[in-house]
Amino acid sequence: MDTPLGLLTLKILFLSCIAVGGFIATVPELNRFVVHVQGWMTDGTFATLFALSQASPGPNLIVATLVGWEVAGVPGAALATLATCLPTLIVAYAAMRFRARHGQAGWFRMVERAILPIAVGLILATAALLAATTSGAEPRRLALTGAAALFLLVTRRSPLIPLAVAAALGAAGLL
Repeated sequence: MDTPLGLLTLKILFLSCIAVGGFIATVPELNRFVVHVQGWMTDGTFATLFALSQASPGPNLIVATLVGWEVAGVPGAALATLATCLPTLIVAYAAMRFRARHGQAGWFRMVERAILPIAVGLILATAALLAATTSGAEPRRLALTGAAALFLLVTRRSPLIPLAVAAALGAAGLL
């Protein structure tokens, strides 16, 4: 499996098996693998694929489908999607059967509460990586990214508002 399609499929299978908090939590490792280890795309291309996956309706795992498409066309997209979903479906089925048997036990509830901060940390790592790679560490872009994040954290307004502001600033040549 030394082909890009085989390597990508195996990597995504592995990432899917460790994706605590959803596949989005593994995006930094997927980025490291396809950009820095294999050199199949640039950080900019990866960030664009991630942005497209987030802008489209559907689950966060669409990023794997788009990366598969970029690396190996239609077969890459199909295998990346299958590699993302199959382990999760198997684990979810087994977990629900296990939870049905042991869900009321005190130790089980403690484990459920312990997993939450791990998932949040992995998702924050994804946000930090994408903010750093898409802003290019330029102060104005970092400030805009921070302001957008703050806006979304403290208000219940539409995420399209900071997106529109960023588009207007970009169109005006200020970014």
